[in-house]
Amino acid sequence: MDLTQLRAFVAVAREANLTRAAEQLHVTQPAVSLQIKSLQESLQLTLFTRSASGMRLTNDGARLLPFAEKVIASMGEFRQTAQALHSTVSGELAIGTILDPEFTRLGVFLKRLVETYPQLSTKLQQGMSGTVLQQVRAGSLDVGFYLGQPPDDGKTPCHSLVLTAFTYRVVAPNGWRSRVAGQGWASLAKLPWLWTPPESAHHRLLNKIFAEHDAIPNKVALVDQEPTMLDLVKSGVGLSLIRDSIAIREAHAHGLVIADAVSITTELSFICQEKRQHEAMIAASFALLKTIWS
Repeated sequence: MDLTQLRAFVAVAREANLTRAAEQLHVTQPAVSLQIKSLQESLQLTLFTRSASGMRLTNDGARLLPFAEKVIASMGEFRQTAQALHSTVSGELAIGTILDPEFTRLGVFLKRLVETYPQLSTKLQQGMSGTVLQQVRAGSLDVGFYLGQPPDDGKTPCHSLVLTAFTYRVVAPNGWRSRVAGQGWASLAKLPWLWTPPESAHHRLLNKIFAEHDAIPNKVALVDQEPTMLDLVKSGVGLSLIRDSIAIREAHAHGLVIADAVSITTELSFICQEKRQHEAMIAASFALLKTIWS
């Protein structure tokens, strides 16, 4: 199996005709027929049936078509990124950072970036997830880390690379086990909560969850930094979302209680403006992060 066979498969599927597919691919009709035959033999599957109207996908062919299209699209992106990297990567890359550097692998990323592209300098700006998105869209940041996927809200579209998925847990002060054990979101909403500004991923995730459960959380304090939130939980002020690894560590070290019936899964992503994704500096940063997280 090779890319030529996949292109022939996709072209015939779209055109439902060998001659038109051959014209689209700028090859002869026998060449397309041979590619389809070779692909079917290598897969040991029948991808098309002939009919009076042309070539029709079988059920197996229809199931494989989306995957073939993704492979071809990915190869196109690969070539575009590789071409972008041929140019001299220089200038200043403004990066929006969130959370702690260890979790985002920021140190490894910056070390690789400056070693690989010595003419490139970086400017870091720490903030909340929503703030990074706003500044990437505005152009004051070139790239940035973001929690979740940028919303399709009619504003400047963003290109994103998912780096990893992770889980948030609800953490309560020491001694609150009886108050949170086995409790769902509606019950937990009645307890004191440490809340965050609208730009925070915590705010976005919890607002959605509580809206789905038709619940209004009992907000007792507004904080904008995760270390502060953790300190307030330890002090007995209220509940907070904490990343799974930190929640487990703090439960062991300080007796904090993890609510056992709820959790939220989200993603760490790297984003830029969609129209800028093939700029040399930006393409280089995405390519390096992909290797670091692969």
